[in-house]
Amino acid sequence: MDRKLARRVADLHQQAFTIDAHFDLPWDVANQRDRGKEKVIASQYLDRFRKGGFNLIVSAIFIENYFLPEMGLRKALGQISHIAEELDDLSDAVHLCRSLEDIRHLRSNGRIGLLLSLEGADPLQNDLNLLRVFYDLGVRGLGLTWSRRNYAADGCAFSSDAKARPCGLTDFGRALVEKAEHLGMLVDVSHVNEAGFWDVMDLATKPVIASHSNSRALADTPRNLTDDQITALAAKGGVMGMNTISAFVGDTSRRRGVDDLLDHVDHIAKLTGIAHVGIGFDFCSGFKDYLSLPHALETYDVLPGHHHLKDFTAGLVQRGYSDDDILNVLGGNFLRVYEQVLK
Repeated sequence: MDRKLARRVADLHQQAFTIDAHFDLPWDVANQRDRGKEKVIASQYLDRFRKGGFNLIVSAIFIENYFLPEMGLRKALGQISHIAEELDDLSDAVHLCRSLEDIRHLRSNGRIGLLLSLEGADPLQNDLNLLRVFYDLGVRGLGLTWSRRNYAADGCAFSSDAKARPCGLTDFGRALVEKAEHLGMLVDVSHVNEAGFWDVMDLATKPVIASHSNSRALADTPRNLTDDQITALAAKGGVMGMNTISAFVGDTSRRRGVDDLLDHVDHIAKLTGIAHVGIGFDFCSGFKDYLSLPHALETYDVLPGHHHLKDFTAGLVQRGYSDDDILNVLGGNFLRVYEQVLK
């Protein structure tokens, strides 16, 4: 990167309020702390977040198949507890955000924010009252499914060769969407199958996000959104976060890189406008595989980590996006949705 480009990127990062809309931080912190490690965020993540210039990390609570159904609730609560324990020693550097006001104050107090989200409603089983419990514990995002079936809906498959899952939202799933909107929680359709996606579009009255999904036109996997889905999400005022996992960036005909991820930005921008593009990098390559996780983690991230955000930003500059457009992709677009949804 030449000096002129590096200076512009640095200036953009200085101006931006930068959000990663999806990172499985609680899952990894809990895995490591359960095995005796402490200060995981301070020792492994904080410096990377700072080098990337991130202001807010949406931290997803993910439960592996192995623990479901009986231990889903326990594991989810355990992840929240581990995050709280970590933040006790990081109060001057990292803050758990519970409101829009908390998020707005991050820049002035110089701290990095975490916003908790459920990656799948599995810990709730079919108890609607538990959503309020998680809300009271600080959870502000509701991903209805991971890529499996639960009481709320069917998740999408990873492979386009998999048999289609035709079921949409259940009655419980509909009640969850309505309850989440009432509480002021973000409804997230990443990992939801197509039938469920369209049910959410019909039901939701506020903007909906796809926190970590790319374009299916460029990478043919059900984990990505079709052009019709992207258009519908945009019509709701929603935003989708660009996902770095190679399987969702392109096929395996060649090794994929940041330029391929930027192709997804271009495609969505041409389809709906840049106002509906954000970051949901979903970094997974650095995670240790404790319980033989699914094939998504057997691929690789096309960006090495949060500390390499400059490569993504430089690519946006080189493709001719304006400073305002880039600032919105880095975080402004998701922040707009948060201002409409969070309380």
